[in-house]
Amino acid sequence: MVAIGETGLDFNRNYSPPDVQRTVFRAQIALAVELKLPLFVHDRDSDGETRVLLRERKSELDRCVVHCFTGTAADLAGYLDDGWHIGITGWVCDERRGVKLQGLVAGIPSERLMLETDAPWLLPRTMSPRPKGRRNEPAFLPWVARKVAECRGESVEEVAAYTSANARRFFNLPLPDAAPGAPCLAPAG
Repeated sequence: MVAIGETGLDFNRNYSPPDVQRTVFRAQIALAVELKLPLFVHDRDSDGETRVLLRERKSELDRCVVHCFTGTAADLAGYLDDGWHIGITGWVCDERRGVKLQGLVAGIPSERLMLETDAPWLLPRTMSPRPKGRRNEPAFLPWVARKVAECRGESVEEVAAYTSANARRFFNLPLPDAAPGAPCLAPAG
């Protein structure tokens, strides 16, 4: 086990009542503190409550990544001020919903940026041809890396290298055996 999560608050779908979500989130934060593990956090439409609950134990938390970030510039600034990592998914590849995020990606310090799939959701809309099943998977992460690189004015190799290093450091993962330090990128197309 390398992290506690996915945890957090989602007041968009409210699969559980907000008071239950808050109670469970606090318990999961406490577990991360107790086990000295990073926290993998979801925040959707919590109107800042996710950040408030994280700040209650901020000094005790080892590491935290705000996964599948789709928030505002103010949300991003707050999470970065608190020292957390930011996870970017295929949402950034969406020409409709991802435009605001595309403008924010360049403001994330490279040492705190992570890339993720959110599989099976958020298939990168920049893929061509798109898979018939429309199910996202880790093999499609290069499309996220390409879009992030474009938004940041960097090469995809640079983005892949530092986000891979960030993930290994964050989750305390060993270097891959085949090529230490080499990012795994699938060919385009």
